[in-house]
Amino acid sequence: MFVEMFQLLFTIVSIEAVLILTLGFGTPARRVVVKLLDISKQGRGPLVAKTVAATMLVLFGSVMYSTIQINTRVSESGGVANSTDQVMFANRLLEAFLMGTILFLAMVIDRMHYYTRELQITRRNLEIAVKTKSKTVA
Repeated sequence: MFVEMFQLLFTIVSIEAVLILTLGFGTPARRVVVKLLDISKQGRGPLVAKTVAATMLVLFGSVMYSTIQINTRVSESGGVANSTDQVMFANRLLEAFLMGTILFLAMVIDRMHYYTRELQITRRNLEIAVKTKSKTVA
């Protein structure tokens, strides 16, 4: 059960990292990614994204609570943890780290998309202003 979840979480982190790299550099793939993000932010896309993010945030809180419970149980038993608690603690900690990373990278992608769109709009407006100014001067 844990292996499949970790594979999914690592895959999502990898995809988000590729999206961030694509948005960060001016490659031809950036236009495609920006268009796909524009399309995903129309209609019910934002509602679905917020629902998934809220669900992951609740799961993140649950995993953190479980990790704190294991840590409390170990400290109450004199600081000695059995092997089951150690494995559970390590799995929960990795799960919490990956979920937190996914949520953070999703916010980074959202902001990078916003600033990329604003930069495109500003450049377009600047080009229009330069063209109209050159026509009025000539």
